[in-house]
Amino acid sequence: MEGEYMLLDLDNVGFRELYRLLIHDNIGARKFIQSHDDEGLNGTFIRRFMIFISIVIICVFRLISGLMNGFGRFIEFSLNLWSHYDSFIMLVLNTLRGKKVELCRDSPNFTSVIGLTDTRLELDDEITRDDPKYISSLAIMAAKTAYENKARIKKIVEDHWKMEYVGFYNCSNAFETKQLSENKHPTQAFMFVDKTGDHDLICISFRGTSPFSADDWCTDLDFSWYRLTGIGKVHMGFMKALGLQKNTSWPKEIEEHIRNDDDDGGETYAYYKIRQDLRQKLDENPTARFIVTGHSLGGALAVLFPAILRYHKQFKLLKRLAGVYTFGQPRVGDDEFCRFMENLLGAQRYFRFVYGNDIVPRIPFDDSDLMFKHFGYCYYFNSFYKGQVTKEEPNKNYFSTSSIGPMYLNAIFEVVRSAVLPYAFGRKYKEGMLLIGIRLFGLIFPGLSAHCPQDYVNLTRLGSPDTFNMFQDE
Repeated sequence: MEGEYMLLDLDNVGFRELYRLLIHDNIGARKFIQSHDDEGLNGTFIRRFMIFISIVIICVFRLISGLMNGFGRFIEFSLNLWSHYDSFIMLVLNTLRGKKVELCRDSPNFTSVIGLTDTRLELDDEITRDDPKYISSLAIMAAKTAYENKARIKKIVEDHWKMEYVGFYNCSNAFETKQLSENKHPTQAFMFVDKTGDHDLICISFRGTSPFSADDWCTDLDFSWYRLTGIGKVHMGFMKALGLQKNTSWPKEIEEHIRNDDDDGGETYAYYKIRQDLRQKLDENPTARFIVTGHSLGGALAVLFPAILRYHKQFKLLKRLAGVYTFGQPRVGDDEFCRFMENLLGAQRYFRFVYGNDIVPRIPFDDSDLMFKHFGYCYYFNSFYKGQVTKEEPNKNYFSTSSIGPMYLNAIFEVVRSAVLPYAFGRKYKEGMLLIGIRLFGLIFPGLSAHCPQDYVNLTRLGSPDTFNMFQDE
């Protein structure tokens, strides 16, 4: 690999080398770290300790990836059965009677665990196309829907939203390992077209971190980095997921072995395949524009997509970019990357939403030892769904002694609010038992339930239109 980089090679990790990482300044000398400068790549103890912790956690995920995948499938099948029978009692009775329901993970009626935490499928009919909240509301629904399977996404887009479904992308990672084999193609996204306005709006939505996917968690926790010339240092895990190539970095064009929809063979990479289809859709309609969105990991990929377009000097495509909308997005790059993205997108084309104590936007930590930063404005909403525009979310690194008390009080409030919302705003704000259970767990680990898409959907619907007008004027 050319240029400046630091890459974790976990196949060569050993206890002795991990111990040496902690006691020696020279990071590049470790056998499990590949870099552009093996002798000169150094780091403070805090930085080395954070890399050490991330490697240990990644190794644990690699060991239990099969168990996580099996447990996740069991949970999803159980919850889908429960949902089919409308109640747990009916599920037990029908099971005892020997009645069986055939459930297929690829069925349009099979819902992901993320979808089961927020079962709303319809767009808010009270938010019209000329409403300042419209695109943000559409973007979070697309980001939430990205967690579903291909058939279900197609059904939601066509039957519930009455929009044009373009395609689903089940993409490869050039750095995949045999240990993480539960998903041969770990990056997913989809594209659709909203034709309700005076011009077509193409939406690209990247899937975020699936709760039971070891692949996704390892992507998030991989603190490797790669420096793109003129752009800055970028989180390696996110670049791998988008389509970074092993020996050639980001070639402008690649030869892909693109699969048929029902074929598990071949390779296709998210950035290249989505760019190809986006070009075609924009060529078909000269007035169309596009947005990119995603929740969690999906938000990081949504940020990187236009960055790589600019790296490849795709000015014709970038002129048609209406905005990047991210929800609960982690930090992606260093100061140089942040300055590059601010120049590229400006305040009018980048909208980073953060709800309450959501922990994910607050990692990787922003300090002198770790280089990752946020850029642009943060559109922060508290637990009353009241928004404000800030340079950074409150308590930006999550762990703060002064914030412990307020975070626990807020977690208690969110549990109480679950019971109040449907009475205040209608049944479409009723929270199911799964989400209530997650909120109860949030009493132990504040900020966990705050990452669920439910609150991001709510803030785009219940937030004041004046607040969103303020966003557009920034």
